[in-house]
Amino acid sequence: MIELTHIDKSYQVDTEPIPILHDISLTVKDNEYLSIMGPSGSGKSTLMNIIGCLDTPTNGEYKLDGIDILSQSENNLAEIRAKKIGFVFQNFELLKAQSALSNVMLPLSYTHVPRGERKALAEEALERVGLKDRMNHLPTQLSGGQKQRVAIARAIINKPSILLADEPTGALDQKSGHEIMKLFSELHDSGITIVMITHDSNVASNADRIIRIVDGRIHEGKKEDGLYV
Repeated sequence: MIELTHIDKSYQVDTEPIPILHDISLTVKDNEYLSIMGPSGSGKSTLMNIIGCLDTPTNGEYKLDGIDILSQSENNLAEIRAKKIGFVFQNFELLKAQSALSNVMLPLSYTHVPRGERKALAEEALERVGLKDRMNHLPTQLSGGQKQRVAIARAIINKPSILLADEPTGALDQKSGHEIMKLFSELHDSGITIVMITHDSNVASNADRIIRIVDGRIHEGKKEDGLYV
């Protein structure tokens, strides 16, 4: 599903390149559940942005579902993101003046889904995440856990093959976080590939595999060897 080969990433600050990622090679199989851990500034969010086709590496190769990502135009990348990838963020990124239903419908406007079908699809996605009775509520009328469920419904509305989650429980209490992880497991069981950034080893332990990034380099091992702690 995801193949990164010898990926480097640097950002130009004035005239000086600042290296972030170093020689990253990573394969994520179809329907795998991967957690990425690492301290602040380690490069994990940069890596997630590259996987999500939001940023491009300085060097290396990236294939997503067999597609050479680095040879694609911006329009093609936008279409790949819309059809293949769902994004879930720590702070939900919901439109405050729009209902849960309207927030979930939003991505459908970018994938040429007929207007008459959008509401039914959004209702189906919200029901799937357990928010059938909150569809017309504004984000300000929802708890943190409910907001994240809306964000997840929005992320899966286009039936993506990959779900990318950046600290999905970081703004939630323990109970809500546990419920979101249970929902992620259900989505994984349905066939979705999940790549999740988290600083919490308990959250990471829900995944099939855990990698740790330190100073822009991958350190990989089995969950039981304690490498991810």
